[in-house]
Amino acid sequence: MFWIQLAIIVACIAVGGRFSGIGLGAAGGFGLGILTFGFGMALGDPPISVILIIMAVITCVSILQGAGGLDFLVALAEKILRRRPSAITFLGPFVCYFFTVICGTSYVAFSVYPVIAEIAIDAKVRPERAMSMSVIASNMAIPASPTSAITAVMIGITASLGVTPIQILLVTLPACFIGVLAGCFFVYKRGAELEIDPEFKRRVASGEFKETVDREKKSLHNVNRQAKISLGIFIVSILGIILVSSFPAMLPKLGPASKTMSIPSLLEVVMFSAGALIMVICKVPRDRLDSGSVFKAGLVGVVGILGISWMTDTFFGAHSELITEMSASVLVQYPVLFGVALFVGSMILYSPAATAVTLMPLGVALGLSPAMLIGLLPATCAVFIIPGGAQIGCVAFDRTGTTKIGRFGFNHSYLLPGLVAMAASIICSLAIAQVVF
Repeated sequence: MFWIQLAIIVACIAVGGRFSGIGLGAAGGFGLGILTFGFGMALGDPPISVILIIMAVITCVSILQGAGGLDFLVALAEKILRRRPSAITFLGPFVCYFFTVICGTSYVAFSVYPVIAEIAIDAKVRPERAMSMSVIASNMAIPASPTSAITAVMIGITASLGVTPIQILLVTLPACFIGVLAGCFFVYKRGAELEIDPEFKRRVASGEFKETVDREKKSLHNVNRQAKISLGIFIVSILGIILVSSFPAMLPKLGPASKTMSIPSLLEVVMFSAGALIMVICKVPRDRLDSGSVFKAGLVGVVGILGISWMTDTFFGAHSELITEMSASVLVQYPVLFGVALFVGSMILYSPAATAVTLMPLGVALGLSPAMLIGLLPATCAVFIIPGGAQIGCVAFDRTGTTKIGRFGFNHSYLLPGLVAMAASIICSLAIAQVVF
């Protein structure tokens, strides 16, 4: 029965991965139905703590978007990028990395990609270099963000091991940045220079490429005061969470028994509170509170995580002893294989958070050390292997035709830069984790 049930799990994940988003959740729920109704398994525990954290964060970020705080970030990005156009291969990815770290979602980078493409064209720099690494940078920044879904997942999973958010960030923030830097060096001279690229020359000759285009430049002068205040409140709240969670003595004591507030609860309360402050102080219109792209994307992610996590927790709970017996000796002796599992899992699930919520509990159950679990976290970012919305969108933004999706799907502009950035990030995170833990 074990192998039949495992095949059902893998099939549901594969089907859900093809549709991604709520498709993951629906496929996971279908698998859960087969395991419970078909095999009589006891229901596992849904990831309530993780879902609550994600809901709190997307609520706050959605209100921030409604207040104009995300638009303010995009205006800042454009100003930074236009100062040094010749350095766009490095500046573009760095801006995408730090903005994603701040906001916890790579969606904020979508507004920056067209700017990066046009600046590269103006500077006569092959756009593929900056575009490919900008997508990879926004992807690799997700494990390094204190407000991302995967960080919420890891806080919930590793809290019982005594791991704090600051410890996770001390590892992932510098390691993933070094990985992005390595990727930028890798693409710095990759491909033919723009002026001699065959596809670009063809587009110029055919009139398909036009040198001048109408550009909508975002000005910092047009950003209202409320947008700046909202971003300030958001950043202060993040810093507050990191500070308080790093010093357990600062956590509030609750109730007659003076029970210390948990770190996941701290994050939830602060994020909701920050959202409320932004909403009231910045006078966010009612119709803009949940109408932005962040809220929809966050809800889609919650559904995906709920379905997959509930299904896998039910399966692992029913076979925990057998799985531990089969896997413990191999994974403890060769923990790099767990990193391979994370890599393959993220390719299928197309979500770092869904990958972590699916496989990280198994790593904890097998007794892998916190240093190993956090050190391998960048391996959950293999979503670039199969081209998605960001990759396809950036192909369209690059009017020169240098950024490509290959005939076979996998041979695209993002593959090698992504593998280089991920490999460097994993090596650095494992090394840094040995010091932090």
